[in-house]
Amino acid sequence: MNLGRRELADRILESLARRQDEARAEFRLPRRIPSFAIDRLLPAAAAEAIYRAFPATNGLVLKKTLGQLKYVGYQMSRYDPLLEEIVYAFQAAPVVDLIARITGIAELLPDDKLYAGGVSLMAQGHYLNPHLDNSHDLDRANYRALNLLYYVTPDWRDEYGGHLELWDRGPGQPQRTLHSRCNRLVVMQTDERSWHSVSKVTHAGARCCVSNYYFSPRPVGKDASYHVTSFRGWPQQKAADLAMRADNTLRLAIRKIGGNWLFRNPHVYEKQKREDGSGKTE
Repeated sequence: MNLGRRELADRILESLARRQDEARAEFRLPRRIPSFAIDRLLPAAAAEAIYRAFPATNGLVLKKTLGQLKYVGYQMSRYDPLLEEIVYAFQAAPVVDLIARITGIAELLPDDKLYAGGVSLMAQGHYLNPHLDNSHDLDRANYRALNLLYYVTPDWRDEYGGHLELWDRGPGQPQRTLHSRCNRLVVMQTDERSWHSVSKVTHAGARCCVSNYYFSPRPVGKDASYHVTSFRGWPQQKAADLAMRADNTLRLAIRKIGGNWLFRNPHVYEKQKREDGSGKTE
């Protein structure tokens, strides 16, 4: 298989088209965060090649805050070209259009700036507390609508942790787990009630993921107000939960007062030609 952007997009499209009725029904199940999962998204050899293209951790950015610990990468021109190809394959117009039909969300907009998108790697001990994603895109012109997570670590067992947890009834209530199995795509709606987390990685390995966000001119939930990424504690973390709530309130106040001129998230792909001249960033 040619691992160029167009070929990868075509294979993604084939898998989505084959499972679209099942995915549509799963996404519309009541009383839970809208979501669906597609296994065996790409040929196994392609998924393994994407995994092997991930850089070492010293080429990634460690995000360590009150509610998270993980590595991320978003300056795609610094990495193996295959990673950029797979990230942007999910942004191909036919793929976006089919996901719009599956989810029923019109006017989906992929984000070529990779605002919070790109690749992530979670090592032993890494985690993401329950949180809501930032409500808007970089310029606050569009609303965050969908999160696409494509997992590529071969033989990642369920007992290794690092799995997506969806808190369908909100923090403090029982969560639903979607395991980060290799070659699985998870699509979830992101709105004011889409609380989700990633369980702590317990294995001495690397849980690797390719991430994309889609946006929309209109909110997909009921709340049109702006909010920052908001963390909460796990049910047993009473003191941490209070600290995270206070931190959320403070960061939101700063953003509302200062806007993007005071605090600009550095997690944006500054497109440029590759240092070796081997690829273009279209």
